[in-house]
Amino acid sequence: MDGEQVDIVVIGMGPGGEYAAGELAGAGLRVAGVEDRLTGGECPYWGCVPSKMMIRAANLLAEGRRIPGMAGTVQVTADWAPVAERIRKEATDDWNDQVAVERFEGKGGIFVRGRGRITAPGEVTVESLDGQQPPRVLHASKGILINTGTDPAVPPIPGLAGTPFWTNREAIETTEVPQSLITLGGGAIGAELSQVFARFGAKVTVIEAQPRLLPLDEPESGELLTKVFTEEGIEVHTGAAAKQISHDGSQFTVDIGKLSVCAERLLVATGRRTSLAALGIGAIGLNEHARTIDVNDWMCAAEGVWAIGDITGKGAFTHVSMYQADIAVRDILGLGGPAADYRAVPHVTFTDPEIAGVGLTEAEACAQGFEVRTGITQLPASARGWIHKAGNDGFIKVIKDCERNVLIGATSAGPAGGEVLGALAVAIHGEVPVPRLRTMIYAYPTFHRAIEEALKDLETS
Repeated sequence: MDGEQVDIVVIGMGPGGEYAAGELAGAGLRVAGVEDRLTGGECPYWGCVPSKMMIRAANLLAEGRRIPGMAGTVQVTADWAPVAERIRKEATDDWNDQVAVERFEGKGGIFVRGRGRITAPGEVTVESLDGQQPPRVLHASKGILINTGTDPAVPPIPGLAGTPFWTNREAIETTEVPQSLITLGGGAIGAELSQVFARFGAKVTVIEAQPRLLPLDEPESGELLTKVFTEEGIEVHTGAAAKQISHDGSQFTVDIGKLSVCAERLLVATGRRTSLAALGIGAIGLNEHARTIDVNDWMCAAEGVWAIGDITGKGAFTHVSMYQADIAVRDILGLGGPAADYRAVPHVTFTDPEIAGVGLTEAEACAQGFEVRTGITQLPASARGWIHKAGNDGFIKVIKDCERNVLIGATSAGPAGGEVLGALAVAIHGEVPVPRLRTMIYAYPTFHRAIEEALKDLETS
C-alpha cells in the first residue's frame, strides 16, 4: 500500500483538533495533524484571543469615560496602536504558528501543512498549498478525526464580490481604525467588533436582516443591545437586508431599500460556513451536501471516523470543540467516561453589557414542546445595579420547565454578565429544583439577589 502509515489522522488543527492530536500522540499513537491555515485555528489568531484583547481595550476606554460624576474628572484619548501591537506580538506571533507546530511535534506528532481530503476509508490525501509538491497520502489504521471548523460566510449580495470588504480576519489584523464602518450582521461577532471600533472613534452602522440584534438569543438581549448601541452613537438598522453594495475606491455604499449607508470600511459578519464536499466525506458514505456532520454521543460519524467542533452543529464555540475533543480522545483510546450532554451549553457575547446565556431560549423550549414559565428582573433595579450606577444596563431571565420544576435556560446580561453563568449552568445541568435555588446561600448577594428575584418572578408570571 503506497503512502505513509499512521494510527490517526486529524484533519484540521483548530483548538479541539490540536488538543486531541496532542493527547493522542502523548498516549503513544502515531498521529498526523493536517492543517491548511494555522495550528490553533480561528480562536488564537482571528477569534477569541485577539478579539478579547480589543474588547478589553475598548472597555477600558468606556470605563474611563464613566468616571465623571462617579470618581472625579478624566480626559480619555483613544489610541489603536498599542492594541494592534499587542495582538501581533502577544497573541499571534504575527500570525505565525511555529510554536504550536513545534509543541505538537514535541509530543511525537507528525505535522502536515496542506489541504486534507478523505479519498477512501482510512485514507487522507494532502495537497500542498502551493501545488508544487506531490500529494501526500496518509493511511490511518485506527481512524480519522475531522475538525475543519468553518470560514466566514460571504452572502451573494450584488456588487459585494471583488470589493475590499473585511471579515473578522481583516478586522482583527487591521493596524488602523477606520473613520467609518458598516457592519453587515448583528450577531455576536458583528456586535462585538462594532462596539470596539465605535469606542475607538469610528462612526459605526450595524445592518441586521433579522428583526433584532443577536437573533439567536432572547429578544430582550437584542433590545438591550440596540438601546446601548444607540446611546453610544452606533446606528442600528434591523429587519434591513442589503440589496446592493458598491465601492468607488474610497468608500462603500450599502443600499438597504429605505436608504443607502456609506462608510470607509465594510465588515461582513453574516455567519459561518462549512465545506464538507471539499473534505471528501462522500468517500466514507457521509452526505457531503449537508450543512453539518451528524455524530453520536461519542463523536462518531462513521466506522473509524470522528468529528468535532463547528462542523457538528452543536455550537460554534471553542469550548464546545474542546469538550467534544476530550470525548473523542476517550473513545479512540477506549477510556470510557461520560458521553456528550448538551443540556447546558453556555455562550457569551462579549459586548458591554455582556450577554451570557446557557441552555435553551424561551423560543427554543417552546418549540421543543416544554411547558415553560419565565421570570425576569432588570439589573438597574437590583442592589448590584444601583451600586454599579454607570453602565449598569442588564437583566436576568430564567426559564423553567413546569413539569419538572427545574431551569432549562437562563440569560444574564449586564456588567460582567457572565459572573453568574457558572451557577446557572450547574443549576440547569444538575436539574436543581427551583425552590432549592431560591433558598441557597450565594456569595455577592447584591448581584445574586437579582437571580432570586427572577426565580420569584417565575411563581407570579
